[in-house]
Amino acid sequence: MNKLYIGNVSEEASAEDLETIFEQWKIPHSGPFLVKTGYAFVDCPDEKIAMKAIDILSGKVELHGKLLEVEHSVPKRQRSCKLQIRNIPPHMQWEVSVNWSVGKALKLNGFLMENFALKVSYIPDEMATADAPPLGVGRRGFVPRGPPRSGSPGLGARPKLQSEVPLRILVPTQFVGAIIGKEGATIRNITKQTHSKIDIHRKENAGAAEKPITVHSTPEGCSNACRTIMEIMQKEALDTKFTEEIPLKILAHNNFVGRLIGKEGRNLKKIEVDTETKITISPLQDLTLYNPERTITVKGSIEACSRAEEEVMKKVRESYENDVAAMNLQSNLIPGLNLNALGLFPGGAPGMGPSMGHNVPPPGAQGGYSSFGGQPESETVHLFIPALAVGAIIGKQGQHIKQLSRYAGASIKVAPPEGMDSKQRMVIIAGPPEAQFKAQGRIFGKLKEENFFGPKEEVKLEAHIKVPSFAAGRVIGKGGKTVNELQNLTSAEVVVPRDQTPDENDQVIVKITGHFYASQLAQRKIQEILSQVRRQQQPKPSPRGEGQPRGEGPPLSRPSRK
Repeated sequence: MNKLYIGNVSEEASAEDLETIFEQWKIPHSGPFLVKTGYAFVDCPDEKIAMKAIDILSGKVELHGKLLEVEHSVPKRQRSCKLQIRNIPPHMQWEVSVNWSVGKALKLNGFLMENFALKVSYIPDEMATADAPPLGVGRRGFVPRGPPRSGSPGLGARPKLQSEVPLRILVPTQFVGAIIGKEGATIRNITKQTHSKIDIHRKENAGAAEKPITVHSTPEGCSNACRTIMEIMQKEALDTKFTEEIPLKILAHNNFVGRLIGKEGRNLKKIEVDTETKITISPLQDLTLYNPERTITVKGSIEACSRAEEEVMKKVRESYENDVAAMNLQSNLIPGLNLNALGLFPGGAPGMGPSMGHNVPPPGAQGGYSSFGGQPESETVHLFIPALAVGAIIGKQGQHIKQLSRYAGASIKVAPPEGMDSKQRMVIIAGPPEAQFKAQGRIFGKLKEENFFGPKEEVKLEAHIKVPSFAAGRVIGKGGKTVNELQNLTSAEVVVPRDQTPDENDQVIVKITGHFYASQLAQRKIQEILSQVRRQQQPKPSPRGEGQPRGEGPPLSRPSRK
């Protein structure tokens, strides 16, 4: 594809101006510039020169005060609904957006996010076949017009779907140059041959001895790309007289490693025996809030390591699919949670794209979200932990609680002890439902990791949430019906203490005791009840759509306290 699209072109610009810029930067072109209002097109002699023009000019060269945007021109008939977004801030966690049109999304091209200028472009259908629907059915259920394009799968074939779990590997930094190749030729060749998208995270961990590489493709495409990268490293090692063994290092989210190892290590041992490799996994102590990945080191021949990679990633993908299915089930049980925002799966790991997005309710569709604008409302939860565990939660010089606060997107504070002999301390967590889920989940997990509960003992904590005193009766229900149903549904103990004196904000406490998921489910159900109460308290518009004049109509009634 040698035709270039030049965007963000000033109305004052002419074909001669663009020609001058190309001459200044010594970029040849094989045809005249076709200038339209705000954009232009030009042909390049070959793909290499087209890539050079994009690298040199796009977002870097000004014409009449406007930065030019240069990218491959994609004919409308070849455009898919898939977009490529590049140059994103490395620490960002991405959510899936399902309601944007491609046209609107393209307007983000050049948008500055934390000093990173986003680069948004179409992915042509030829590059998007991995995710295409089966032949004979269009994206929206319509039959496509005309015969399949040459190179498309035949009528009997069905394109293989790209795996939602990309392959992540670590490579020695000294081999990164060989993997990329001169002007990116080698990596482009791997990408083309294996039908994959490969990201080399060169800027991550400056000065580190190893760099992560992420491969997005089908399982077969990932394995083929991995084998080719191993072969390149082996050749480079011979050429540079590098004598040390180069093992294959696979990165996998800690959530999946236990199932990869299996009971008493049986799964891992079987993979070692079947593939004639030696496999070790990095210790749990290496994990941090920002690095939830374990390093799986595979030693053996290239052929053996390649077979081991296939088996390891097969187990990881199976675990991921099982967890997604379980969380989709959980999303129906726990209302008001945007599972995309939780970052529980590999989507939260550095360099990995979003991996969830199935059956997720839109913000504002369920309890826990404001009905105005769909933004999640902040909630405050008081979580009670053993007093001896305060040091583990705060960490040295407050580092752990600061990291936890940033990770969850919540305000987290430990309240002073109520007395000298107090056996519990209150942790005050403020944030939207997803932040509550993440922060409380980490605290439950930390208490288990630090052995504040026995190996066979389930972590159960008490949480307090405040509700308006007039809504307490709704939580209890007639004759305690609602609170009993809550306890049966969630397996948590839910208590609304009687004879409470409302605080200065006219609120009372609801106590929830249980393991993590039971507590979360109870919290969400109670927030759902409060959302219903709030909606009922909102004034209803008059039939004509006009508010009542001041002083007219009955005042809003307020439910009596129970």
